[in-house]
Amino acid sequence: MSVLPHHAVSPPPRDHGGGLDAAILRWGGTRADWLDLSTGINPVPYPVPDLPDWAWEALPDTGAQSALIEAARSFWNVPDKAAILAAPGASALIARIPHLVPAGIVDIPSPTYNEHAASFVAQGWTVSQDTPQARVLVHPNNPTGRFWSAADITAPFTIIDESFCDIAPDQSLIAQAAQPGCVVLKSFGKFWGLAGMRLGFAIGDPALIARLADMTGPWAVSGPALSIGAAALQDHTWAKTCRSRLSQDAERLDKLFTAKGARVSGGTSLFRLYEVDAASEWQEKLAKRHIWTRIFPYSKTFLRVGLPHPEQWAQLESAL
Repeated sequence: MSVLPHHAVSPPPRDHGGGLDAAILRWGGTRADWLDLSTGINPVPYPVPDLPDWAWEALPDTGAQSALIEAARSFWNVPDKAAILAAPGASALIARIPHLVPAGIVDIPSPTYNEHAASFVAQGWTVSQDTPQARVLVHPNNPTGRFWSAADITAPFTIIDESFCDIAPDQSLIAQAAQPGCVVLKSFGKFWGLAGMRLGFAIGDPALIARLADMTGPWAVSGPALSIGAAALQDHTWAKTCRSRLSQDAERLDKLFTAKGARVSGGTSLFRLYEVDAASEWQEKLAKRHIWTRIFPYSKTFLRVGLPHPEQWAQLESAL
């Protein structure tokens, strides 16, 4: 995801991982042939349980919504004074957050996920470090993996994007969600590997969360998402086992790439960031073997690589 330099006044085009269809058009094959390592999505998703009929047949009721919210409050140890809003994906919340307070200056330390800058600029904000009224902290950062601290909350309006923080719950800044002017974002698609379900959460200042709720309207989250989300957030055993596997697989990935000359530059246990001599050449070499990785428009040397499914390691090892 791209970077917005602090002095810029407009964001670059939004670019993301994924885009596998374009890679297939260029290098051939079918989706079944390809190993998509361009995202940071868990390749072993949470096993979707059988869904009750009401999840499909009825409008989402308050009971199902309350069950999801209570599961989220417990799983993330949300402070009692903080409010929680479920939404159809963290991206839907990122697009609305700049509306919550009057436009001004927002500090978004870079390089980082580009949607925040794009959303703020679209609503008339200026991205700068000079006396900002708002600050966005991607925690851990994507793609560098940097963790922030409570001392980094230095603006009256602060967004802490914890889309990848479920790999390290001890590092979470969720305790800050009770502060006035603070909103913590959670993404269900990354750690649980169910990105297509579209489920995200805004947790924080009740006044701000109430405004977000007005913007999203009733029944924003589907019945199936409510049911699956509540089940997953109560499954602490799965989460613990998952973290262990991700950590081991990240170490295995590092060994593979460093053996070929890449240098570990950062990342998390859901994606690794390597520094290589020519990232575009690495990406093309792997693409010819039907493996898709992530490069960035602001760096010629950064290569970000997600984790393969346990059954796909052989394909990656062969390509390297």
